[in-house]
Amino acid sequence: MSSTPTSTGRTAGRPGAAGRGAGRVASLCWIAVLLDGFDLVVVPTTLSGLSAEWGLSAGGASALITVGLVGMMVGALTIGTLTDLLGRRKALITSVTAFSVLTLLCALAPNPFVFGLLRFLAGLGLGGCLPTAIAMVNEFSRGARGGRVTTTMMTGYHVGAVATAALGILVVEPLGWRWMYVIGALPALVLVPLMLRHLPESAAYLLSHGRRAEAEEVARRHGLTLEDPAAPVDPHAGEASTGGAAATLATLFRGGYLRNTLAIGVTSFMGLLLVYGLNNWLPGIMREAGYDLGAQLAFLTVLNVGAIVGLLVAGTVADRIGVRTAGVGWFAAAALFLALLSIRLPLAGIYLMVFLTGCFVFSAQVLVYALVSGNHPPQVRGTALGWSAGAGRVGAIVGPLLAGLLVGAGVAFPWGFYLFAVVGVLGAAALAVTRTAARRPA
Repeated sequence: MSSTPTSTGRTAGRPGAAGRGAGRVASLCWIAVLLDGFDLVVVPTTLSGLSAEWGLSAGGASALITVGLVGMMVGALTIGTLTDLLGRRKALITSVTAFSVLTLLCALAPNPFVFGLLRFLAGLGLGGCLPTAIAMVNEFSRGARGGRVTTTMMTGYHVGAVATAALGILVVEPLGWRWMYVIGALPALVLVPLMLRHLPESAAYLLSHGRRAEAEEVARRHGLTLEDPAAPVDPHAGEASTGGAAATLATLFRGGYLRNTLAIGVTSFMGLLLVYGLNNWLPGIMREAGYDLGAQLAFLTVLNVGAIVGLLVAGTVADRIGVRTAGVGWFAAAALFLALLSIRLPLAGIYLMVFLTGCFVFSAQVLVYALVSGNHPPQVRGTALGWSAGAGRVGAIVGPLLAGLLVGAGVAFPWGFYLFAVVGVLGAAALAVTRTAARRPA
């Protein structure tokens, strides 16, 4: 069997073995992202049980949802940076372990204050999963373009959300809300040992930290081409690998990175405002529009099914026409279909509009992650992805609050959809001003 040369001049291992190794990395990262999808809906799924046991007010219930999102924002910003300093493997395994242990402790919480603290701490760990997993899966993509790699991995997010919602129907009523958090912690019993055994350190990270011999060995075993750690844009980027967390983060706010950093921050804010605003309040908006309860819950399911289909399509399109171009188009299409949701249609027609909205809204934000991953060199990639996810988590907090205010005021239909459409347009405009750069082999 022939061997494949890497850019270092050494030969890769057997292609089949390399493919299996890269596939294991992608599978482990997919499962880690699935846990993010679990967290998206686990508190709303268990909220009735929490409220009944502790007598929560509407404000208290909202606080329990929000505190986890705040933890994710802080976790994305901090762990995203640490992954560039300490390594992808260590950061991802630590994040999964911490999130799982703290989720299990949520099942034992004696009151809402302890529960909220545990949710915040679990959010810190979970917030680090997404940027680290995206960096890993792109760096082990074996030359594949980043759009399809990123969007395929992110299907795990919506599979996790749909599965958790379905699991809640089977578990919460007969067994109680605490069992959802026990079940949510169980994947770590399998996932963490598998990561310890099969998840290698990123070759790109190793090379950017001067560990060339280790990087070449990982590249040989997984059929990779090493990336240039000094790649494009900012001549000071190399300082990030030696200057600590502050220097690594500061790199994004100077020189050639500043424009992209600000634009990506705005785009991610808009993108996750839409994702979390719709996932939390679409049933409420549709109730205001006069649809019955069964239809309201079906809309949420159709929205997330559309998200999975949209992710698979978006990655293929992005790899053909460019991630930025596809992202701008996806945000613009999301704005269009959000505006069309304000029109009263027959039930079949509104289901179609919700499906198409899901196709574009969720994958638009994922294309932002693909753009970030493909346009930053290894030594700041985790930090850039952490910034993107962290800025987006602010939007994730604002979206449900804003939609809730509109529902409370009785104006969410149609004005909520018009507002969301404007957010989509702003996301497209912000993404349009970003710059792209090609990766270079080492």
